[in-house]
Amino acid sequence: MSEPSVFLPRPRLVGSQSPSHALERAAAYAMRAPSLHNSRPWEISLSPTAMAIRADRTRQLMAVDPRGRELVLSVGAALFNARVALAERGWASEITRLPDPDDPDLLAEVRPVRGAPDSALAALAPAVIRRRTNRRRFTGPDVPDAALRRLTAIAELEGVLLIPVVDDGHRRLIARLTRQADALQNADGAYRAELRRWTRRAPDGRNGIPADVMPSVDGRHRDDVPLCDVDTGGAGELPPDTYSDVDQTMVLLATRTDDQLAWLRAGEALQHVLLELTRLGWVAGPLPQAVEVPLTRTQLRAAFTWSAHPQILVRIDHAATTARTPLRQRSDVVRDIQLPWDPVALPERRTSTGRRAEWTPTPAHRPVSDGRGGTTGF
Repeated sequence: MSEPSVFLPRPRLVGSQSPSHALERAAAYAMRAPSLHNSRPWEISLSPTAMAIRADRTRQLMAVDPRGRELVLSVGAALFNARVALAERGWASEITRLPDPDDPDLLAEVRPVRGAPDSALAALAPAVIRRRTNRRRFTGPDVPDAALRRLTAIAELEGVLLIPVVDDGHRRLIARLTRQADALQNADGAYRAELRRWTRRAPDGRNGIPADVMPSVDGRHRDDVPLCDVDTGGAGELPPDTYSDVDQTMVLLATRTDDQLAWLRAGEALQHVLLELTRLGWVAGPLPQAVEVPLTRTQLRAAFTWSAHPQILVRIDHAATTARTPLRQRSDVVRDIQLPWDPVALPERRTSTGRRAEWTPTPAHRPVSDGRGGTTGF
């Protein structure tokens, strides 16, 4: 995931702030979320009292993510950032996930409501700005058991399993599966071409992964657990020695089901974990390959839990500061609309039969609370 450069004022609780101002803040925070190869595959619609977050399928990476699983994970991370922003601004929130069965790209509706804000979420607001995805060498000791227990509890709050990888045999298995998946992906011409499109970007571009956050790859360096090779053009500015080995702390996020709702919740849990790690002074980086390749994903599931589906592997430690990745312009992402919801102002959608559908909000446009209060690149 990757980090955008956007000005955000010092976080502060403003319970009396208008819903529209709080939602503007929520949109700014959502745009800072991690996403696959910094693709930022979301569209945000703002009204004075609510926000709708949609999947932007034009930014889906079809070679590596044909089902859109990682796209929805990315949107889940953006949704969690919006929840943090509303809590920071002194609002409780009502969240409706997948509100319209006929519109699968409408992934969430968010509404600030009067009530006690979630103070634990509000405390994560500074971490939204500080969080970085690490692709360089780790420098510290293993994450303590107490911190891993804390992360496990946080993921559980989001309805997601977090499995610390502490057994030496499991660590060696992940190393082998990651190498296997990495080799399969890099042998695929479509995968390499897609990766080039999202890494060979102009220095001032606002999409993809810039060179200053990529390790330089020259073919001589081999990690035990290889990081995703995003240096397709040999322009990476980070040192090639990442020392990603079997002794690093890793965690696996998994869900009981393997559908859009599970992916969305996994993205929320991932961002919750990443922000908590940032708050505690740790950094994290993804190990996506073994989960992206169906064969190795099945083997991961067999090794760790047949009752759940692996969604993402993350490595955790300390490291030097990583540079930010660029941010898409607000005008590229956010659509401002007026109440009542205007079907002309929202992106056109079609029913399963291909017929253009009218916008149909939830009853009285009151999202139903779920009772939970509420790099930016993989």
